[in-house]
Amino acid sequence: MGYRETCALHWAEFWDYETPKVVVVKNRTLGIIFRIIQLIIIAYFVVYVFIIQKSYQERENAPESSVITKMKGIAISNSSIERKIWDVAEYVNPPEGRDIFSITVRTITTPFQRLNTCPENDNVPGSTCTSDSDCVAEEMQLFGNGMKTGRCVTYHDSKKTCEIYAWCPVENGPSIRDSVLERAQNFTVFIKNSIHFPRFGFTKGNIQEHRKPDYLRSCRFDEDTNLYCPIFPLSFIIEKAGETFDDLSKTGGILGVIINWNCDLDKAASECNPHYSFRRLDSISNNNSAGLGYNFRHAKYYMENGTQYRTLIKVFGIRIDIIVHGEAGKFDFVPTVINVAAALTSIGVGSFLCDWILLTFMNKNDVYSEKKFEEVIKERKMLAGNEHGASEQEMRAIQPQNGKNC
Repeated sequence: MGYRETCALHWAEFWDYETPKVVVVKNRTLGIIFRIIQLIIIAYFVVYVFIIQKSYQERENAPESSVITKMKGIAISNSSIERKIWDVAEYVNPPEGRDIFSITVRTITTPFQRLNTCPENDNVPGSTCTSDSDCVAEEMQLFGNGMKTGRCVTYHDSKKTCEIYAWCPVENGPSIRDSVLERAQNFTVFIKNSIHFPRFGFTKGNIQEHRKPDYLRSCRFDEDTNLYCPIFPLSFIIEKAGETFDDLSKTGGILGVIINWNCDLDKAASECNPHYSFRRLDSISNNNSAGLGYNFRHAKYYMENGTQYRTLIKVFGIRIDIIVHGEAGKFDFVPTVINVAAALTSIGVGSFLCDWILLTFMNKNDVYSEKKFEEVIKERKMLAGNEHGASEQEMRAIQPQNGKNC
């Protein structure tokens, strides 16, 4: 076949049209497999896609959210020197009512510090010494408290450490005061949260509407009976997170209050409710407790007889992180049509699988293949026959008689 004839044949093939041919196979096993596949596909789309996933809805999963917090309660701490009352102004940090705040539960205080020379703490690496030659003057340790003077002095009992110029006495020395806030677990946390889904113009908050004026003074959150009271006892949050106050008061910790709004806007607005969950965010992983706990330091400065002093306070606290998630959905024509079309298209998978079984594994699969695939050919056979020198009578014999092949 020459170049021109080949091009003509390919050009003719370009205009071929394929149409499905219906072949009814009387095989009960294959029919059962086909119906089971169809039922599975239909059940998947009806139950999972449309009922569970609600894919007929337009979705929005990034709501605008605001959180305001407020603490209530007083506590008392007993140290070896003083008895102190703690109120909200002292144990909450920061005081602005943000979605992340900490509650002081334990303090280690180093009082009467002033800039002077004193022994370094023996817990600091490289601080111990036996003579002045072990202490390099003006050297500063990364984890130390000040600058070395070059002298080796007695720290405590018979221990010797390098002398430093720093805020003295140093932290964790013999003069520290360790105190725990008693009754801190009785504090209450007020969490006001409101969300807005701009795509649907829907807004809702977690406080009961049409409430009595003194409702928030006496109510306490209960998931079953008082869902829209946003006042949580601290002990409740700690318990729901699987922790105890005694453990948290030793090292501090970070607790998460997760508020999830999952709203079906095809239903009444009263069906859109917040769901609360609580967990510890600094949990031990892989038996590594190095990052466990929460603490920070701050100092209070004052002047006495012309000398500046400070009180260094190491605070162990319970940090509360308010995390808000939300998703809303409402019926929309476009995703409904798309998913219905996907469902109808997927039903064809059953035919594909059964055809594969029919043509690959069934007995007499060559017979099925012959029945399923058929070509209706006219001009192309004539072209091929003419190329090989066929007579006009032979060409006519190739043509289908009375359209039977069609």
